Amino acid sequence: MSVNVSMTVNGKPVSAEVEDEMLLVNFLRDHLRLTGTHVGCDTSQCGACTIHVDGVAVKSCTMLAVQAEGSNVATIEGVSDGETLHPMQQAFKDNHGLQCGFCTPGMVMSALDIVKNNPSPTEQEVREALEGNLCRCTGYTNIVRSIIAGAKEMEAS
Repeated sequence: MSVNVSMTVNGKPVSAEVEDEMLLVNFLRDHLRLTGTHVGCDTSQCGACTIHVDGVAVKSCTMLAVQAEGSNVATIEGVSDGETLHPMQQAFKDNHGLQCGFCTPGMVMSALDIVKNNPSPTEQEVREALEGNLCRCTGYTNIVRSIIAGAKEMEAS
């Protein structure tokens, strides 16, 4: 069955008719062409699909598009300010917190949520908070370093 869904995505109102069982990740990727949100596992294990819904980090592969009705959704495409990277994105770049880049959008979105809830996280706190995000390329050292550096830069600005 088709239903109409409306929400704000990256500050812009959007509306579309979708199947009632369409996942939010597929709505973002297929209907809005926001392909920075990745589908990695479809089981909420990897975190590649992490976005923010009403200011909270969620895995969009486990949420239906209709559940986001009326919500404010933020994806990785809405994080930077035009060509200027967000301090967290810049920290990932500067600290080599990415390798192939597949997990990076979800890591950055999770990192922003971590720092929102804990502006000065320790290494252990970051590692614990990243438990639901998988990277198959790195040993997490540079990812953790990136998040701590990003947090410091965000606090300073």
